[in-house]
Amino acid sequence: MTDMKNISPDQEPIVELIDDTNEEMSLDDARRVKVLSPGMLVLKRFFRNRLAIVGMVILVFMFIFSFLGPIFSPYSQTQVFTKTGSMAKDYAGAIYNEELRYTVAEAENFSSAERAQFLFTLGQEEQTFAVGNQTFYYTAVGENAYRIMQLDPVAEELIGRVNPVGGATLPDGLVESYQSAKDAGSTSFEFEGEIYRITRKLKAQQISTEHNVAMATINTYDAYNQEDLDIVNSFEFVFASEQAIVEDEDEFTVNGQIFKVLEEEGRVTILDNSGEPFAEVSNIIVNPLDQSEFLSVEYKTAIREAVVNREDEIEFTHSDGETIEYNISRVNQNYYIKRETPTALINMYEFPSAVHPLGTDNLGRDYLSRLMYGARISLLIGVSAMVISGIIGIFLGVIAGYFGGRVDMFVSFLITTRLSMPVVLVALAVVALIGGSLNVIIWVLGLLIWDRFAVVMRSSTQQLRSIDYVNAAKAIGCSTTRILLTEVIPNILNSLIVVATLEIAHAILLEAALSFLGMGVQPPLPSWGLMISEGKEFMLFSPWIITIPGVVLSLLILSINLMGDGIRDITAPEGRS
Repeated sequence: MTDMKNISPDQEPIVELIDDTNEEMSLDDARRVKVLSPGMLVLKRFFRNRLAIVGMVILVFMFIFSFLGPIFSPYSQTQVFTKTGSMAKDYAGAIYNEELRYTVAEAENFSSAERAQFLFTLGQEEQTFAVGNQTFYYTAVGENAYRIMQLDPVAEELIGRVNPVGGATLPDGLVESYQSAKDAGSTSFEFEGEIYRITRKLKAQQISTEHNVAMATINTYDAYNQEDLDIVNSFEFVFASEQAIVEDEDEFTVNGQIFKVLEEEGRVTILDNSGEPFAEVSNIIVNPLDQSEFLSVEYKTAIREAVVNREDEIEFTHSDGETIEYNISRVNQNYYIKRETPTALINMYEFPSAVHPLGTDNLGRDYLSRLMYGARISLLIGVSAMVISGIIGIFLGVIAGYFGGRVDMFVSFLITTRLSMPVVLVALAVVALIGGSLNVIIWVLGLLIWDRFAVVMRSSTQQLRSIDYVNAAKAIGCSTTRILLTEVIPNILNSLIVVATLEIAHAILLEAALSFLGMGVQPPLPSWGLMISEGKEFMLFSPWIITIPGVVLSLLILSINLMGDGIRDITAPEGRS
């Protein structure tokens, strides 16, 4: 028979039922102790709640999955996987040249200022221009091809008198040749095998010799062999070839070497003296995007023909025997040549396989590993925010319920004020101001969800403050702190545990919502809410990207709530009736 006098109001009376048909048990019988154990009764009551068992199993699995899984996983959360594929990459570019290209003679200089002045003079349809103390003269070799020379004054004519420049003596017969050219209206004359130019400088006529400075042409010259680049890009070669092309000559000579001109269907090919292709002349510029790569003239010629014929794609066989298909697209005046190039591609959104059981995400990372590390983040935020909010809520709720009066009114005002604030909007505003990080999210949530702790603790403390053992503690002179810590709080742990489980689930859901909106945990840290947000744009063709984190998040919340319900059932007074 149980002594009812020694039972506190919270304690469950233990009634022993003895079957008269069984043998009588002694007071120290181990079976009697086992039957009467309150802990065993609580444990049996918990295991009779099947949903609580399901929640506990899921929760244990989640902890093993998140904390032990990454230890055995061969992949990290940030490891990016690639695969070998092909991609159409820009390889070269082509454009119809409409700007003059300059080839400067050896040991000469033609600066940008001089080029600008030349273009201005060309537009004014004049033939001489001066930059500083230097005077230049140009002649048209052909259409869009100009020979630019520098004039070296030797004499000036002023008021009918020809005087040498710099005090030098003029050769005999030079003045007479000048007068003859002047009377004939010519701007130049030849004397002793040298060309002299007649130009006007202010009020004087100036007599000058000339020497080549540069060639300006819209044509581009490509050497068939890379070792011939210096010759092909020399002033002498460009000048001689431009003259031969304009004058329809079959050959020309440069430095004693004979070159032949071959024109076919608008193409101009320069052949060497053995008849082998030496250079190609065209007004279409073809250059590689990678300047370190040398494009063969055969390739450039094929591209030019495709551009002229407006072809979208061509196949070209390179010198190594490899045949590659090139795509040509036009944007404004530019032509972009692309080719399929083997490259390492990010293995994103791979379908689940043996290598990646849950596939990969948008950055080619193993989704199962991200899910494991994401569980750590969710559980860490949930538990940490619960601890912070629990400390605040328990302190405010217990002092409000115990002291009552103005303290209770003040705490009730704080609770009402907090309840009037939308958690998600306030959290969004705070994170937007100070930036999102793991610590910020934990503290923001912890400081925003303490109200449920405060309400439940206040109500439970109000019920306990008039209980006999609390009054007895007061009567024997125990301090308020000791009463609260040893008499009040231990007797409201059942309610505290239930609220704690609910707040963990609440914090995890809030973090997922913030991460989904882009204001929660920031990459590269994984978060289930962030994973759902990253996968929402691809849910139609990769549905597992958004389904998997959504399902595991729901299971985690469900397991925590089921555990809370099970704890409530075994600790609530109605559960003991």
